[in-house]
Amino acid sequence: MAAVPPTPTTGQPHDAEIRLHLLGGFRLTHGDTPVVVPRGLQRIIALIGLRPGATRTHLAGLLWPEATEERALSSLRTALWRLRQDPYCPLTTAADTVRLDPLVRVDVDLLIDTAGRVRDGHAPGDAGEALTAGRHDLLPGWYDDWVLADRERLRQLRLHMLEQVSGQHLAAGRHGEALEAALEAMAAEPLRETPHRLVVRIHLAEGNAFEAVHAYYVYRDLLLRELRLEPSPAMSALLAETLDPIRQASRPAGGPRRHVVTRAAAPSPTAMRHRTDPGR
Repeated sequence: MAAVPPTPTTGQPHDAEIRLHLLGGFRLTHGDTPVVVPRGLQRIIALIGLRPGATRTHLAGLLWPEATEERALSSLRTALWRLRQDPYCPLTTAADTVRLDPLVRVDVDLLIDTAGRVRDGHAPGDAGEALTAGRHDLLPGWYDDWVLADRERLRQLRLHMLEQVSGQHLAAGRHGEALEAALEAMAAEPLRETPHRLVVRIHLAEGNAFEAVHAYYVYRDLLLRELRLEPSPAMSALLAETLDPIRQASRPAGGPRRHVVTRAAAPSPTAMRHRTDPGR
């Protein structure tokens, strides 16, 4: 690990904030200076950032799942020794646990904290905080089992947070903010029905029947094209009160008109003779 200019981050007073970025890719920064970390050591720091206070045995088992416990622990000891040789090492050890330095700020924690406040009914301090938190996937391009599990966990956490934010704004009559949060969730997962349902509800609450119907059929076409599925009955029911009067008004008053096709009578043999006899 190296940075320019070199300023220790542990063992000496911290003169700049240390940030660990895991969403959108691994980045470790000391103030405005990026710290270069070899890929093998990135895995150690990232896992410790996602599993604060994990035991060495647990960390070793996740990092080297195919190795024996003894060999995995040996590999972890070697990696931790390499990290501690660098003044930028953001780790602290206590007994059998390894943690990030308390002064390290992790972007994943911001997403989790924001989602927790929304879940408890509190609006985030910054209006755009809930929209931007966790906008990027966790460590894209990494395929370790623990990364895949946490990536899906954080993705679902963010989707539910955005939907809750949208629902809270809708209930308060803040339709613009509600729509913004629903569209953010829709962009994160286009095939998920919940944000599309929220968009329809928001348009109906504003009295925009056309927008509501349009949003419904855009999602229906997408679902049919991608999955060959129809929207759920719950979503279709949202438009029942809007579409039924339109359907009723488009029907003829007397019901559908039948087109009756009459067959012409066949000519008699005498008539046929009169048509074909030139002497008559």
